Amino acid sequence: MALSSAGRRVKPSGGFELQAWYFMRISGLLLVLLALGHLCIVHILYNVEVINYAFVANRWTRPGSGVFWRLWDLTMVVLAMIHGLNGLRQVLDEYVTRPAARVVVHTVIWSLATLFIGVGSYAILMFKQDDDYIRKHPRKDLPPTVATAAAVPARPAQ
Repeated sequence: MALSSAGRRVKPSGGFELQAWYFMRISGLLLVLLALGHLCIVHILYNVEVINYAFVANRWTRPGSGVFWRLWDLTMVVLAMIHGLNGLRQVLDEYVTRPAARVVVHTVIWSLATLFIGVGSYAILMFKQDDDYIRKHPRKDLPPTVATAAAVPARPAQ
């Protein structure tokens, strides 16, 4: 990466580093928008006292918008992990100069990225609502009878 006359790093000339440079700018902008939306919706519109398992379960399993909220959260997890670990890679590349050591550092970084994205994706995509837990811990923003009825649909008799 070339230095400008002021000593600051400039945009790479090509290859993987240029793609990583563009990715950092685009993913950073998307993360700001996603995080601000998350902050407004989850922490400003709703009081922290009403955010619990039942709140998330209701949001992720609602027929109309559940897929949207899961994709929103999944996008935040994936972008945040890749963005953060790519930034760590760029910083460590300035200090780790030996090629063999760089291979080890990159392998560790991308293995962690794969692991964390896998665990986060599994938790979001394979989420199943626990009706018994919700009955015991209903949403606090609804009266108890309404919360239990709204959060747990009636099951057919078996």
